[in-house]
Amino acid sequence: MPNDSVPEYGGNVHRVSALRADFARPVQLRTSDLDEARQVIRHNFYPNVIDLLQPSATLTGHFAIGRLRGMTLGTLQFGADLCMRFGELGAYHVDVPLSGSMAWHQGRLDPLLATVQEAAVFQPGHNTVLDRWSGDCRLLAVKIERPELELQLERLLDAPIQLPLRLKPAMNISHGLGRSWAQLVRTAAEDAQTSRGLTHHELLADRLHEALVIGLLLAADHPYREQLARPVTPCRPTPVKRAIDAMEAHPEHPFTVTGLAEISGVGIRQLQQGFRQYVGMPPTDYLRRIRLARAHEELRSKEPGQVTVTDVAYRWGFTHRSRFAAAYRQRYGESPSATLHRT
Repeated sequence: MPNDSVPEYGGNVHRVSALRADFARPVQLRTSDLDEARQVIRHNFYPNVIDLLQPSATLTGHFAIGRLRGMTLGTLQFGADLCMRFGELGAYHVDVPLSGSMAWHQGRLDPLLATVQEAAVFQPGHNTVLDRWSGDCRLLAVKIERPELELQLERLLDAPIQLPLRLKPAMNISHGLGRSWAQLVRTAAEDAQTSRGLTHHELLADRLHEALVIGLLLAADHPYREQLARPVTPCRPTPVKRAIDAMEAHPEHPFTVTGLAEISGVGIRQLQQGFRQYVGMPPTDYLRRIRLARAHEELRSKEPGQVTVTDVAYRWGFTHRSRFAAAYRQRYGESPSATLHRT
């Protein structure tokens, strides 16, 4: 989906310098040039060696790549059978086929097949080979930097883990948590491929990034998955009060559950359990209630010519006006504009 703020490249190796210069920006590329495709993968993912399995085949590459904080999200298609070889990736990586299939292996593992039913999950270490990326294979590529996934798991467990975290190399994406995570990734990837999407909005980017990282930890199989599912002892009221004080002081701040747990000095799940026991709702619901109250106060105290509903909603952390209006009406029994125009 080309965009006037998104660089689009194609068919010219001399444009690689532009790709490098715009590394932090979304990339749209259609190309029949294998060298250009290699450079795009190198500068957005990993150093590589890519070869056509049928030298006479014609490449019809299409790449749409964006970023969400430290995560890279890309929709990739080559239109020809090929082999790709990498060294150690240095990051966790998931390939979610949207069509076709991809045979692959890491280290001494036997080759596996990624399909629309089962995603490929790569570890940071071990040499990586995509033995056959089929010409009809279009997939979502998700690169997560190693510290992000491992530190998030330690925060959830509130305890150190044995490194590196070993994820099972295959993840079922046809049902359950795997399917939900794949759907969330697809939505985020499409939005990240435009520089004007919500994934680039300061109030939302951290939350979405956190949801994708935690979602992978819940959906993928690994040694700590059962531990994540166990109930935890609720934290004492003091950590909960720390989180509440922070939200009351700066409700407009784009807090995440991770950030609130760090402020509180406890693990994420302990904080969530503490809120359920002592507050009766999750931290994010409590934050929304504070924001609604501040917006309500401002709308009641201002004249219609002084502010707009959109201004007030945005000031208190609501980026979607219709959702703000629905939550406001449910809370106060009238629309925000009715409160503002009340005499």
